[in-house]
Amino acid sequence: MVVELKIEIVNPTYYKDWDDLLLTNDQSTFFQTSAWARVLADSYSYKPLYFTIFDNRKISALIPIMQINSFLTGKRGVSLPFTDECPSIASNAKQHEALIETIIQYGKSAGWTHFELRGGNDYLADETPAATFYTHHINLIEGESKIFSAFRNSNKRNIRRAGKKNVTVELCHSSDALKEFYRMNVATRRRHGLPPQPYNFFKKIYDHIVSKKKGIVVLAKFQEKIVAGAIYLLFGDNVIYKYGASDTNYLKMRPNNFVMWQAIKWCIGNGFQRFSLGRTEPDHDGLLQFKRGWGAKEDIVKYYKYDLTSHSFVAENQAMKSSYKCFKIMPLAILRLTGNLLYRHVG
Repeated sequence: MVVELKIEIVNPTYYKDWDDLLLTNDQSTFFQTSAWARVLADSYSYKPLYFTIFDNRKISALIPIMQINSFLTGKRGVSLPFTDECPSIASNAKQHEALIETIIQYGKSAGWTHFELRGGNDYLADETPAATFYTHHINLIEGESKIFSAFRNSNKRNIRRAGKKNVTVELCHSSDALKEFYRMNVATRRRHGLPPQPYNFFKKIYDHIVSKKKGIVVLAKFQEKIVAGAIYLLFGDNVIYKYGASDTNYLKMRPNNFVMWQAIKWCIGNGFQRFSLGRTEPDHDGLLQFKRGWGAKEDIVKYYKYDLTSHSFVAENQAMKSSYKCFKIMPLAILRLTGNLLYRHVG
């Protein structure tokens, strides 16, 4: 007898104990939590559609989707917008195929042009990826001493230099810390040739994540001036380095290295086991060099795009480039306005 799999479409922002259910599956990550769903839905009015298979009040399979309605980039599903890596959860190939087929049928009825999966799932190994990125992870179980010894020598020197220069670090959960980070983030994004996310996006990160102790803002100070910072996301025993920023006038103090090391030490001391450095574009040499200096394990993550017209996974990738020259010379006020207008459609 063939047993039909029951697939439910869940909105985790309303589903009771969603995050506790996620923890019943060891494949789950922060990006599948209700907090991240709230950030995306509240910031950009995306519609959460989490295709889920339950088994005795446990999550057995899951592909989370946000529906994006854009007059610029079309109506589509994305798993998930502004997410570094969001691999599908499935116990077997049959579950994964059932989820994909259900998403296809839903997408057709909803008028999507396509849907995107941002994770290199084993069940899609034979399909054509739309894009490929690097990811880096540190195993925190190895302990502080062993982790530090694996750092590139220049990283060790930079950390020691920051300490000798009396750079200090604070781990914060305040709205003021988030505002200070955003101020640096705008300038950092311009330096890298990209507009910043809207301030409202970061405010929602504060409202749903940082203020709930599901994330931390780490700030570096030199002579009472905030000179670098980063935002980390926390779930279960995993930590994700999501955003970083710095003041170029103080880079010689190596505050970015000091922020990362102090965050790693805090995570070790608080029982976290896996530290993710996030996604990196293959052509982003500077960021790759920075992340490779931490002795992390390097992996590949693949993004997939299913075209609902051709009924196939396609190689076409319309994501933003890692840098644009025009943004590097744009006034900060205009750059922020550009981000406010653009990101909802980029997804």
